[in-house]
Amino acid sequence: MSRTYKTVYQEGEAQLAQAGIGEASLDARLLLEYVCGTNRNTLLAHGEQEVSEAAYERYSGLLAKRAGHVPLQHLTGEQEFMGLTFMVNEKVLIPRQDTEVLVEEVLRNLHDGMRILDMCTGSGCILLSLLQYSNDCVGVGVDLSKEALAVAAENYQRLCEKRPEMRASFIESNLFTGIQEKERYEMIVSNPPYIRTGVIDTLMPEVRAHEPLMALDGSADGLYFYREITRQAKEYLKSGGMLFYEIGYDQAEDVCKIMEAEGFREIEVVKDFAGLDRVVYGSWFG
Repeated sequence: MSRTYKTVYQEGEAQLAQAGIGEASLDARLLLEYVCGTNRNTLLAHGEQEVSEAAYERYSGLLAKRAGHVPLQHLTGEQEFMGLTFMVNEKVLIPRQDTEVLVEEVLRNLHDGMRILDMCTGSGCILLSLLQYSNDCVGVGVDLSKEALAVAAENYQRLCEKRPEMRASFIESNLFTGIQEKERYEMIVSNPPYIRTGVIDTLMPEVRAHEPLMALDGSADGLYFYREITRQAKEYLKSGGMLFYEIGYDQAEDVCKIMEAEGFREIEVVKDFAGLDRVVYGSWFG
């Protein structure tokens, strides 16, 4: 049976819309491009081209999974972040656009040759983006999950193919326990788990059922990791070093108080693209 590209796309769009997928049109197009190796112009300029039976069958299988709320990124295995392509799977948090605000704020304060510690590194997207857009910096990514660190290491190797001078290492550690105290950093950055435990069941099914719980659960009040990282970060920052956090939209006041209580100064709050509080940072003068 002959099927055109445009007809197959429309079929996919309708199936995802019926399943209640919010971005049905976009996801249907992206999955078709992924299967066929095409781009966004194909639908407009070459909508009458034929889709092979093999491609159609593969597309149908992916549509069924997406209709079941499997994240698009888990189906394609990739996510764009800071203009780079990162490998992702169910073992890491999918990089979000909001987190680009954190990276951009760090970049404004990052100078050549600095040492960066990325706590709760996950896919490594934060650390590797910082290294990609700076010169001669050295980065260390820390995570408790071996599976997440494997993803981060793969992303590092991929980026090194185009930029072999990039220098990063990844350590399995429960926060700072595996970091040598003699190591000091100019920048510590973290997008820690910050969702309140009681809220997790209310999240979108793509998140609660398919992303790692340990990357989401920030304890009963969502602030556990901010308290622990802030308390210990002082031992690993150079004087004048800075600590950067991504936060939940309603956590700025609490995180600022945590940092103030631990002696951090020059604390600032930065809003995201939607006008919500998204980043808190401050300096340590030890």
